Amino acid sequence: MPKEKIREKSQSKVKIPKKYKVLMYNDDFTTMDFVVEVLIQIFDKTKEDAVQLMLQIDKSTCAVVGVYTRDIARTKASLATEWARREGFPLKVEAVEE
Repeated sequence: MPKEKIREKSQSKVKIPKKYKVLMYNDDFTTMDFVVEVLIQIFDKTKEDAVQLMLQIDKSTCAVVGVYTRDIARTKASLATEWARREGFPLKVEAVEE
Protein backbone atom coordinates (compact mmCIF):
# COMPACT_ATOMS: atom_id res chain seq x y z
CA MET A 1 0.00 0.00 0.00
CA PRO A 2 1.63 3.29 -1.04
CA LYS A 3 1.94 5.95 1.59
CA GLU A 4 0.02 9.02 0.80
CA LYS A 5 1.58 12.32 1.35
CA ILE A 6 -0.77 14.51 3.18
CA ARG A 7 -0.34 18.13 2.53
CA GLU A 8 -1.99 20.45 4.87
CA LYS A 9 -2.53 23.98 3.87
CA SER A 10 -2.16 26.04 6.93
CA GLN A 11 -3.21 29.59 6.66
CA SER A 12 -2.94 30.74 10.20
CA LYS A 13 -2.71 34.44 10.43
CA VAL A 14 -0.89 35.84 13.38
CA LYS A 15 -2.62 38.94 14.56
CA ILE A 16 -0.20 41.46 15.99
CA PRO A 17 -1.67 42.99 19.14
CA LYS A 18 -2.46 46.68 19.14
CA LYS A 19 -0.11 48.88 21.09
CA TYR A 20 -1.18 51.32 23.76
CA LYS A 21 0.63 54.46 24.88
CA VAL A 22 0.73 55.17 28.57
CA LEU A 23 0.34 58.90 29.14
CA MET A 24 1.29 60.67 32.35
CA TYR A 25 -0.24 64.11 32.85
CA ASN A 26 1.17 67.20 34.50
CA ASP A 27 -0.50 68.56 37.63
CA ASP A 28 0.39 71.16 40.24
CA PHE A 29 0.34 68.85 43.25
CA THR A 30 2.24 65.62 42.51
CA THR A 31 5.88 66.04 43.49
CA MET A 32 8.62 65.64 40.92
CA ASP A 33 10.37 63.12 43.17
CA PHE A 34 7.25 60.95 43.28
CA VAL A 35 6.89 61.05 39.48
CA VAL A 36 10.52 60.00 39.08
CA GLU A 37 10.01 57.14 41.55
CA VAL A 38 6.90 55.92 39.69
CA LEU A 39 8.78 56.02 36.38
CA ILE A 40 11.62 53.97 37.86
CA GLN A 41 9.57 51.45 39.85
CA ILE A 42 6.60 50.85 37.54
CA PHE A 43 7.86 51.81 34.10
CA ASP A 44 11.41 50.42 34.52
CA LYS A 45 13.14 53.67 33.55
CA THR A 46 16.68 54.50 34.57
CA LYS A 47 17.08 57.41 36.97
CA GLU A 48 18.35 59.61 34.11
CA ASP A 49 15.48 58.67 31.77
CA ALA A 50 12.96 59.14 34.58
CA VAL A 51 14.25 62.64 35.33
CA GLN A 52 14.14 63.59 31.63
CA LEU A 53 10.57 62.29 31.30
CA MET A 54 9.51 64.09 34.48
CA LEU A 55 10.91 67.36 33.10
CA GLN A 56 9.11 66.76 29.80
CA ILE A 57 5.83 66.16 31.67
CA ASP A 58 6.43 69.27 33.80
CA LYS A 59 6.95 71.48 30.73
CA SER A 60 3.90 70.23 28.82
CA THR A 61 0.47 68.79 29.36
CA CYS A 62 1.58 65.15 29.28
CA ALA A 63 4.17 62.71 27.95
CA VAL A 64 4.24 59.14 26.71
CA VAL A 65 6.02 57.13 29.39
CA GLY A 66 5.81 53.77 27.61
CA VAL A 67 4.19 51.77 24.81
CA TYR A 68 2.87 48.29 25.60
CA THR A 69 0.19 45.78 24.71
CA ARG A 70 -3.25 46.66 26.09
CA ASP A 71 -3.17 44.58 29.27
CA ILE A 72 0.32 45.65 30.29
CA ALA A 73 -0.39 49.32 29.54
CA ARG A 74 -3.61 49.27 31.57
CA THR A 75 -1.96 47.45 34.45
CA LYS A 76 0.95 49.87 34.64
CA ALA A 77 -1.37 52.90 34.41
CA SER A 78 -3.57 51.44 37.14
CA LEU A 79 -0.63 50.65 39.43
CA ALA A 80 0.73 54.18 39.05
CA THR A 81 -2.67 55.75 39.73
CA GLU A 82 -3.34 53.56 42.77
CA TRP A 83 0.09 54.33 44.23
CA ALA A 84 -0.45 58.07 43.69
CA ARG A 85 -3.84 57.95 45.45
CA ARG A 86 -2.34 56.09 48.43
CA GLU A 87 0.24 58.88 48.68
CA GLY A 88 -2.43 61.58 48.34
CA PHE A 89 -1.47 62.76 44.83
CA PRO A 90 -3.93 63.43 41.97
CA LEU A 91 -1.50 62.07 39.32
CA LYS A 92 -3.34 61.07 36.14
CA VAL A 93 -1.97 58.15 34.14
CA GLU A 94 -3.90 56.50 31.32
CA ALA A 95 -3.49 53.98 28.53
CA VAL A 96 -4.65 55.05 25.06
CA GLU A 97 -4.57 53.14 21.80
CA GLU A 98 -1.79 54.17 19.43
